[in-house]
Amino acid sequence: MKLSYISRMTLNQKSLLNLEFGREAFGADPAGYHAARPAYPDWVFETLRDRCGLRQHTSTFEIGAGTGTATRQLLDFGASPLIAIEPNEHLANFLRATIPDEALSVSIAPFEDVVLQEGGFDLGFSATAFHWLNEDLALVKVARLLRPGGWWAMVWNVFGDPNRADPFHEATKALLDGAASPAEGIGNLPFALDVEARLAALDRTNAFDVVEHKTSAWSIVLDPAQTVALYATYSNINARSDREAVLAELGHIARIQFNGRVTRNMITSLYIARHRMAS
Repeated sequence: MKLSYISRMTLNQKSLLNLEFGREAFGADPAGYHAARPAYPDWVFETLRDRCGLRQHTSTFEIGAGTGTATRQLLDFGASPLIAIEPNEHLANFLRATIPDEALSVSIAPFEDVVLQEGGFDLGFSATAFHWLNEDLALVKVARLLRPGGWWAMVWNVFGDPNRADPFHEATKALLDGAASPAEGIGNLPFALDVEARLAALDRTNAFDVVEHKTSAWSIVLDPAQTVALYATYSNINARSDREAVLAELGHIARIQFNGRVTRNMITSLYIARHRMAS
C-alpha cells in the first residue's frame, strides 16, 4: 500500500446541497446503501490502533454512523463502549438491528444536539460524514468530549482521484451536473482532500497538539447493477426529481459504453489529531 499526500488545487465556487439535507438523504434504503458502499481499508483501523490507542475498552463516540460500515470495524478493534450518533431514524434502527453488540449504543440525534459526557472519551471518530456538519462548531464540541491525550479521527472514502484518469466520471459528468454534496468541496478539490483547509480548521480550535494525515489510492470494479446501486446512494442523485431516469441512464452507459465493466478510482483520506495533554 502506498501512502501519499494530496496537494491543494485551484478552487472554484459550486452550488452545494444544504447541510440539513444530509440527515435525511440516506435513510430510504439502509440495506441497499450498506451493500453498495465499499468498506474502509484495514490500514485506517490499524492506524487508530497503533497511533491512537484503539484497543479493548477504548471509550469511543462515532459521528454519523450511518449503516455501521465503520462501526463494525471499530468494535472489532476493541471500541467499548461505543456511542454511535446517527440523526436518521431509519439508519439508526438498521444499526441496532444488524449489530447486536452490547458495547454499542445508538443515539438518534444530530451531533449538534446530542448530550455526551465532556472529557469522557478516548476516541472520537467520523467516517464519510463530517462534511455534513458546521466544521468549526463541530470540532469545538469534539474537543470538549475528548479526554486530554484522547484522539479525534475522521476518514473518507472519496470516489474519484484527481491524479488518475476517470473515464466513467467524464462520460457521466454532464448527466450528473447539478447541486453537489458538501463532500465534493469547492471547485475540483473534494472536502476530504483539501488538506490545507482541514488542518486549518483543526488548528483554529487550539485543542490539538499532534495532527497527521494519510491517504491511500485504490480502485473498485463494478458491473452495471453494482454501478447503479452505488450511485443510488449518492446524495446529489437522491436530491433530484429525475433520480430514476438518471440511474437508468447510468446503467445504460455502464452496459453500452463500458461493456459492463466500470472502474472507479478511490482515495481513502484519514486525519488524526490528539487532544492537548493537560498542563
